[in-house]
Amino acid sequence: MSHPSVPKHSPSELLIRGATLSYLGVMVVLPLAVLTYQAAEPGTSAFWRELSNPFAWHALKLTFATALVMVAINVVLGTATAWVLVNYPFPGKGLVNALIDLPFAVPTVVTGLMLVALYGPTSVLGAFLGRHGWDVIYQKPGIVLALLFVSYPFVIRSVQPVLLEMDGAEEEAATTLGAGPWTTFRRVTFPTLKPAIVTGAALSFSRALGEFGSVLMVSGNRPLATKTGPMYIFGEIESGNRHGAMVVSVVLLACSLGILLVLNRLQRQGGLDHVH
Repeated sequence: MSHPSVPKHSPSELLIRGATLSYLGVMVVLPLAVLTYQAAEPGTSAFWRELSNPFAWHALKLTFATALVMVAINVVLGTATAWVLVNYPFPGKGLVNALIDLPFAVPTVVTGLMLVALYGPTSVLGAFLGRHGWDVIYQKPGIVLALLFVSYPFVIRSVQPVLLEMDGAEEEAATTLGAGPWTTFRRVTFPTLKPAIVTGAALSFSRALGEFGSVLMVSGNRPLATKTGPMYIFGEIESGNRHGAMVVSVVLLACSLGILLVLNRLQRQGGLDHVH
């Protein structure tokens, strides 16, 4: 009975593979494992006690709520931005296309400072909004605004390549058959874009869960009001409650990792085409 031959790898291939996996282990897997172990070591009751702390629980709820609001806005406006960039020529299009990636390069603290300068209570715009009851900085809308800025490129850069590769024949056929623009988008364009939109939304949400610098500048860091999970972690470390910081960190990491694992699995299986 013959057995399938096992492919042989050269020493250089094995060395490269081993170095790559070792680097991943040292930089990502090992820190995750140590953090998880130390958070769980005191026991389940201690873990739950820290997690059910009203300040920790509120910080986590605020983190997820603001991230969800940001994703909802980002999906709509990010998809619309990608659509405009692909389908409509206009002056300065190259500059706009370059500016989209700026949030990747700008330090997040600088992002927060820019938003405070523009929307802060001492600015012209901020004072105008405040007089009409629309405070932004040091309130929850400021957190959403900061998250929108830092996650702005994700949906656009996920959707844009799909739009560039789309064949317009199906849309033209739908128009010829009498379908309006909205019907054509809903029945023809959107199913093609859906996997890219889901990918961009998942990446945006995961990014938002860990945002610290910009949110710190715009939120006011008020417990039970505008303190998010990452700021709670920082505050607990400063106050000496290392275990409390680790518990909240594990929750945020587990959520981000879970989202990315599901996304990766769907992409490998082609299952994003069936995500509703």
